[in-house]
Amino acid sequence: MAASSSSKLFRVGRSILGGLSNNAFGASRPSSELTHMDFLSQQHRTFIQMRTNLKVVDNSGAKRVMCIQALKGSKGARLGDIIVASVKEAHVGGKVKKGDVHYAVVVRAAMQRGRCDGSEVKFDDNAVVLINKQGEPIGTRVFGPVPHELRKKKHLKILSLAEHIA
Repeated sequence: MAASSSSKLFRVGRSILGGLSNNAFGASRPSSELTHMDFLSQQHRTFIQMRTNLKVVDNSGAKRVMCIQALKGSKGARLGDIIVASVKEAHVGGKVKKGDVHYAVVVRAAMQRGRCDGSEVKFDDNAVVLINKQGEPIGTRVFGPVPHELRKKKHLKILSLAEHIA
């Protein structure tokens, strides 16, 4: 009885400490378990959906917005899509205030997007440019790289304001 309870404690202790040090128990993990753990540690990149926080890359006065709704597609928004967003953080004295609801165009997305030539484009962060109801940008400058896929989506004004077109 005592031997069975100690072996249960040993298994629990090993499962808790398994990721910290495998050498303490003198055993290494099988390769299938190693690849499974590596897969879990990778960040899963998905569509921009409801409650996704996004960085604002124009000088409209907003710093960070949260997606309320993606206007195209049932899964979410990708590069060049329009979303409805609520301003969560804003600069003092900017054109937009915290709590305002605006339309925004996704100009950088962490999810991969294939191009016609077979290459794929993906960015490190999710970023938007705020626009008005007519589709014109609220700010007068766009910071950072902007993909040329916005040309197909008819966001030419954003492309003309951008520093760098990727």
